[in-house]
Amino acid sequence: MRFIGIDPSGETGMALLDRNGNYLDGFEIAPNTSDKTVKICEIVETIFDNLELGDVIAIEGFSFGSKGKGIDFQFGLGHAIRLELYRQNMKWIEVTPTQVKKFATGKGTTKKENMILPINRLWGFEHESNNVRDAFVLAQVARSVHNGSTLTEYQQDVIEAILGPSESKRKRA
Repeated sequence: MRFIGIDPSGETGMALLDRNGNYLDGFEIAPNTSDKTVKICEIVETIFDNLELGDVIAIEGFSFGSKGKGIDFQFGLGHAIRLELYRQNMKWIEVTPTQVKKFATGKGTTKKENMILPINRLWGFEHESNNVRDAFVLAQVARSVHNGSTLTEYQQDVIEAILGPSESKRKRA
């Protein structure tokens, strides 16, 4: 069993932790094509080339307040990944963008560049890509949901919001 974080975007971030939470790998998937359909297919294929049966997966949810020309791509990619997870009979944990930020920093409105130090302080993790950093936090969320372990009260708040209070308490017991 591993813990996997997926941050779907034009440069999709993916992070993999082993069963003990040790960092195995993290990378961006950024196909070099302007064809959106081909790009989505290549990202989904790369993700599934790196997944194994039994992985605990957390994926960043849709950013419903986002605007711009790339939003159609992000929604298409997000649905393509989820459809393939469903097709492969793999379960996943949905984590909102604000929950990712709060889990790492204690504040759900933190800017990406202000997440660098808290991620390093909590887990000793550094990466040049904010997409990989987000994926790393998502993998940590997957680990916490599965193990019921958190480092801070605000992380526990995020886990309770994902699972619901009664399920979260059962995980801690």
